[in-house]
Amino acid sequence: MRMSAIPFDTTDWSAVEPTRHAGEEGEALWRTRHVGPADNPIRVRMVEYSPGYVSDHWCEKGHVLLVLDGELETTLADGRVFTLTPGMSYQVADGAEPHRSRTAKGARLFIVD
Repeated sequence: MRMSAIPFDTTDWSAVEPTRHAGEEGEALWRTRHVGPADNPIRVRMVEYSPGYVSDHWCEKGHVLLVLDGELETTLADGRVFTLTPGMSYQVADGAEPHRSRTAKGARLFIVD
């Protein structure tokens, strides 16, 4: 990720219209902004997973993810499982390790990718 041509700006996340994304079970609400130049956009999101959410795919996109509330379980394709609670984060590169998320209780996340 190259962070360039991004002027200082603030975001009131409550004013960003959410989009709904169905999971295999439950749903995710994404509040999304794209910043930076068109040839290198950075997606910044506040994401809320409903209780019982299970992702419907193995993700290969790189992310920096921070858990704000709730609990997130992330499974890697090699079978390792990580449980993240508020204040915990993970970092993974594009194409590095396919991962899949779920939450029994629900979770609120801040994600940059």
